[in-house]
Amino acid sequence: MPFNIDSQSDVEKLLGIVRDLVHELRPNEPVPKHLGLDHSLERDFGLDSLARVELLSRIERELGLKLGEKALAEAETPRDLLKQIAGTSTAETLTPAGTAKFAETQVYPPPPETASTLIEILDWRVARQPEQVHITLYGEEEHTEDITYRRLQEEAKALAAGLQQLGLGSGERIAIMLPTGRGFFAAFYGALYAGCVPVPLYPPGRPSQIEDHMRRIANIIGNAQASILITVEQAKPLGHLLRAQCESLRMVTTVADLSIHGAHPPSPKLEPQSIALLQYTSGSTGSPKGVVLTHANLIANLRAMTLASSITAADIFVSWLPLYHDMGLIAACMGSLYVGFRLVLLSPLSFLARPACWLWTINRHCATVSAAPNFAYELCANKLDDRELNGLDLSCWRLAYNGAEPISVNTIEHFVARFSRYGFSRTAMTPVYGLAESSVGLAFPPAERGPLVDHVDRDTLLHSGIARCVQAEDRSALHIVSCGLPLPDHQIRIVDADGQVLAERTQGRVQFRGPSATSSGYFCNPEATARLFDGQWLNSGDMGYIAARELYLTGREKDIIIRGGHNIYPQELEEAVSKVRGIHKGGVAVFPASNTHAGTERLIILAETHESSTKERERIVTEINNLAVDLVGLPADDIVLVPPRTVLKTSSGKLRRTACRELYEQGAINSTLRPLWWQMIRLGGAAAIARVMRLLRRGDEWAWGLWAWAVFVAIVPFAWLLIVLMPGLTLRRRIARASARLAVALTGLKLQEEGLQHLKSEAPMVVVANHASYLDALLLTAVLPAKFAYVAKQELLRNPAAAIPLRRLGSAFVERFDDARGVEDERKLEERARAGESIVFFPEGTFRREAGLMPFRMGAFLTAARTGIPILPVTLIGTRTMLCAGQWLPRRSKLKVLISTPLHPLGNDWQAALQLQEAARRQILAELSEPDIIIAAGPTSSSENFR
Repeated sequence: MPFNIDSQSDVEKLLGIVRDLVHELRPNEPVPKHLGLDHSLERDFGLDSLARVELLSRIERELGLKLGEKALAEAETPRDLLKQIAGTSTAETLTPAGTAKFAETQVYPPPPETASTLIEILDWRVARQPEQVHITLYGEEEHTEDITYRRLQEEAKALAAGLQQLGLGSGERIAIMLPTGRGFFAAFYGALYAGCVPVPLYPPGRPSQIEDHMRRIANIIGNAQASILITVEQAKPLGHLLRAQCESLRMVTTVADLSIHGAHPPSPKLEPQSIALLQYTSGSTGSPKGVVLTHANLIANLRAMTLASSITAADIFVSWLPLYHDMGLIAACMGSLYVGFRLVLLSPLSFLARPACWLWTINRHCATVSAAPNFAYELCANKLDDRELNGLDLSCWRLAYNGAEPISVNTIEHFVARFSRYGFSRTAMTPVYGLAESSVGLAFPPAERGPLVDHVDRDTLLHSGIARCVQAEDRSALHIVSCGLPLPDHQIRIVDADGQVLAERTQGRVQFRGPSATSSGYFCNPEATARLFDGQWLNSGDMGYIAARELYLTGREKDIIIRGGHNIYPQELEEAVSKVRGIHKGGVAVFPASNTHAGTERLIILAETHESSTKERERIVTEINNLAVDLVGLPADDIVLVPPRTVLKTSSGKLRRTACRELYEQGAINSTLRPLWWQMIRLGGAAAIARVMRLLRRGDEWAWGLWAWAVFVAIVPFAWLLIVLMPGLTLRRRIARASARLAVALTGLKLQEEGLQHLKSEAPMVVVANHASYLDALLLTAVLPAKFAYVAKQELLRNPAAAIPLRRLGSAFVERFDDARGVEDERKLEERARAGESIVFFPEGTFRREAGLMPFRMGAFLTAARTGIPILPVTLIGTRTMLCAGQWLPRRSKLKVLISTPLHPLGNDWQAALQLQEAARRQILAELSEPDIIIAAGPTSSSENFR
């Protein structure tokens, strides 16, 4: 008989299922009778995410219904579950997905090595296999939708056209906060086609976590300086709250609103070193950081993982991993694009709502490859009912990647034991290691070998850092899973705190290098970037050791607790505490807290529990303390029992121990759960405060900008008259220099000058400076002695207001478009240099709004080489920020003029000039801290030297 939501008996049946589950979780505590349809499943009934998965499974089984994944994401109360039930189908939809085999498709070879960007690979696929299915998407009720390469390209180019119509240029960051679906791929690849940089963000999860979610998202958007946020229609109101807190954010929009179908504007030229992605780390050890990954990084990682795993286009990959995470986005989605295998995508919510659907989808598609974090294997091993698995066949599954979080030996053994009867082979279980700073993958075991477990003495490892082998049955044994060998062309080493390489089986800091590793570090985060690099090596932040060339991880470097001379690693203690009766599995965080008096750190254990009776809580605390003494030899300093969902985690499920520590030390550990209405009020208040502060800052900026214009208007006409009327070139140049310095002083700008000693020589020299703004000449004039002549473009002679003072200051004018005139102008410059005159060039020839040092023209360097005059590189910092191209109101900025050591020519030919150019550009780039913009070389005629 179908379920009737209007029937009181059926409503009671639903509440009975909820109460029975609560009673099983807390058998010694009666379920309060007053709890009904409108009480929170989480706060009142105490059902965490895993318990809710079990609840949905029981509802489906006992009521003969199939609930959609929205029930897990949106249902906050039993009444919400009733609303979800109202639109569901009945029991026949609970039949397993079956074993229908999908038609085989033609297998194409991988793209050529000449395809050096993701866009080139997609274009290559479209040219050769346009109707080949790239991705099969699963939606509600197991409806599927195929995305071919042609369709992906068309939708991406439509979105790119919309971005370009908004005037978004190369390098602009585009935040993408979308669920798994066609829209995400259109936005991601559309951003690349437009020359922009996609920044994937995780969409809002449960309403009870909305405040913490939006604050972290605001931090990411602010750090990325994203111009546009592409999201779903329903998230637009939250997006507008973000705009109040993120100054760079111009628009919150959707894929449908942005896309312009039928338009095919030209795409900017992408290079292998162009930024392809800002991959924000999960923030498990602190604030999220945006890893800068280039097309070259990503393709090198995809190529290396393909070789290590022997994956081909004949494989089929099933994934439910979120697309904002590197394992789901790069390994699965970009891996499919690179290798050419069919990718079958489920949403993360569909897996969490019904974990068996992952396994049945592998069965249905005869998938050979899939990947998941350790918790997913644990969930399937322990929570699925045998009735859900009847007829399941996993014999096709040859690579079951296990990564993205610490790998448990117990989980591996449980999963293999449970599913071997369904055809799963132990050799398929493939523990791997990777991190965003290495694109995604770093260490893989040999394909289809199965897990390799090392058994080491716990006390020896904790006290001396030596991984001494013991028997697996030894009571003191720690069981550590190998992560495999470094990927091809990559290297891993273990070092101590001083950076000295350690011997095999000695625990230390894990460092790595290779073509997949970011070379730029973290976006707009120089402090974190400095900590990331150790010369050519990168710090992973993990601790581990190497044995027989294979990597074994022992914990996170920042998670180590130093107490009484002992190094305590929290993972094993957390896993043990999770098994204490009454403690929520996975809801335990062990971390240090400051102890200024003792000179050591305190050991804190934060554990989630539903228990409220004093007797039961005392039992739990006693058992936890006994475990701490057994495992680490010391009792805990503080054991804090908290309600479910108090322990903070990242979007990918990793513990945020640092964030938990901060809350603990602030005394706010129990204030993480708030009603949705209170969170919205706080978010709205924060947005209002941010808007007011922004208005105040903008008012200050406008006031200063108008004052700067007033100074300019007051000084320039007077200086212009003096330069025109005064006799003597040196006097006129001194007037220009004094006027420039007066303008800097009156506007209150602080001008930092370094390397002035290099200007004291009376000998002639050629100054070359980077060009970022109209203010560059003003800044140089304020710093350089009154002996320098500027090289200006011929077109300025058509403007009397500019031409007259420039002539009076002895500037040289060069023709940029007539080759013959250009050669003649170059000859005249050489004559002036030989006559002892010093000259100033802007060798980039022009400037642009976006940061980056463009290629240098050869004119300055040919002049120096042919006359034997030294080149003096000068780096200007801050002028682009103060007045960039297309901006009329100046902004206050720190100004620096850094004068480098003179470069002397080693000859008088083209090669000597080229050496000068390379050396000068290298010096300026090192000081500038801006990207190196690589542009294809243009004409090399003499006139081009000055453009």
